[in-house]
Amino acid sequence: MADTNVVNVNVKEKQSSKRLILLIGAVAVVAVAVFLNTQNSSIFGFTGKLCNCRQAEKQKYIGMVEDCCCDYETVNKLNTEVLHPLLQDLVKTPFYRYFKVKLWCDCPFWPDDGMCRLRDCSVCECPESEFPEPFKKPLSKDNPVCQEGKPQAAVDRTVDTRAFTGWTVTDNPWTSDDETDNEEMTYVNLRLNPERYTGYIGPSARRIWDAIYSENCPRYTSEQSCQEEKLLYKLVSGLHSSITVHIASDYLLDEATNSWGQNLTLLYDRVLRYPDRVRNLYFTFLFVLRAVTKAENYLVEAEYETGNVIEDLKTKSLVKQIVSDPKTTAACPLPFDEAKLWKGQRGPELKQQIQKQFRNISAIMDCVGCEKCRLWGKLQILGLGTALKILFTVNGEDNLRHNLELQRNEVIALMNLLNRLSESVKFVHEMSPVAESIAGVGKTKPIHNRT
Repeated sequence: MADTNVVNVNVKEKQSSKRLILLIGAVAVVAVAVFLNTQNSSIFGFTGKLCNCRQAEKQKYIGMVEDCCCDYETVNKLNTEVLHPLLQDLVKTPFYRYFKVKLWCDCPFWPDDGMCRLRDCSVCECPESEFPEPFKKPLSKDNPVCQEGKPQAAVDRTVDTRAFTGWTVTDNPWTSDDETDNEEMTYVNLRLNPERYTGYIGPSARRIWDAIYSENCPRYTSEQSCQEEKLLYKLVSGLHSSITVHIASDYLLDEATNSWGQNLTLLYDRVLRYPDRVRNLYFTFLFVLRAVTKAENYLVEAEYETGNVIEDLKTKSLVKQIVSDPKTTAACPLPFDEAKLWKGQRGPELKQQIQKQFRNISAIMDCVGCEKCRLWGKLQILGLGTALKILFTVNGEDNLRHNLELQRNEVIALMNLLNRLSESVKFVHEMSPVAESIAGVGKTKPIHNRT
């Protein structure tokens, strides 16, 4: 009996020792995991290479953005922490908030039926006394006045008699509007005319996008086309997604009470439920970002003169930060590699074909029945055309610095487009989980880039 008790005591002691060893081991594993997680969060910074299981569950899109040189995590981090805040400040400056545009144009393809339900479709044009004196050129003889119901905003009205310098007068070969022609053009304050829901829906609106996609940038399968032929479709699809995101983010929820807010159901139905539309949004953002960074020397040396010295110095500083931020250049030095295109025997032919198709798309903007939609359509198409001009019209960094010529209006459109895309990428990144939850979408696996 005594022997039995001794054996039982020994067994219990061994079991207690095992439990203690297991407990110590578990504590050590947890401590190491916490330490590594802390180190990872501070070490990796903007590399975008860290992708643990927890992050993979939260991030639906992981891996490299298709046909680009940056991954989704890096793009989201750079955009949120660096690019978006700088661009938001830039587009508020006097130089970047005024856009010269032809609003009254005859549609070259079909009669304009103007199917817009809301007076918010109308654009508030700037009285001549409002926009900066150095911007003044012979414009329309009509005296533009603000439309009824438009918000008022304080703008810089500093007048300076000095002539505007530092910008050439040149036409963009990628767009149909002649930027050197000032007839029938007017200045518009973009801050008074935000891109948002206007009620422009139905057959008229659908006809615009149908003409763009079916006649000018058909969707090719991977087997049917080369990268060049897919380029235009992806750019237009990305721009289309961005426009939809802005409509969903600033939507008229109740016309009777004039209540505005987010329409996350629309965001999911029109964009998020189609992964290629999200991919193309990121692609277009990186494409335009590459054009901006490639034109760094030109943009940094340009004159941003509006007559307000303090604001003009601020504008120049913001542009320099955007095009040469060290975090951006370190984490994503080459957002898109345009050198890979137009290499084959068909290269020159494909470039000419795509340029012609894009010019047709820019001409279709004159057929948009909603005036405010036409304004933002023209601005963003000119911005995209300017990106194409920077990346594909002049070859090589050295040649670019000496041969690139940009209109003031092209630069305004380019940077405003980058801001629009930046806003869309940020909104999609932040609101996707909520929108999918509202839509009743269950937990989904991360979507990797297709190769």
